[in-house]
Amino acid sequence: MRIVVDRDVCEGIGMCESMAHQFFEVDDDDVMHVLDETPAESDHKEVRAAVASCPVQALSLVE
Repeated sequence: MRIVVDRDVCEGIGMCESMAHQFFEVDDDDVMHVLDETPAESDHKEVRAAVASCPVQALSLVE
């Protein structure tokens, strides 16, 4: 699984970071960074929940 970000849609709200801070980080300029694009299988459930929480649907997962 790989995390994909649509930079044209992302608003840097930070829901993903609040749910999975080891994978997502919003900097001081409200730009979201993926810290690990390919999470371990043991983290898939947490990452899926964080991706689903994005209010603007800027995140997706590629299997």
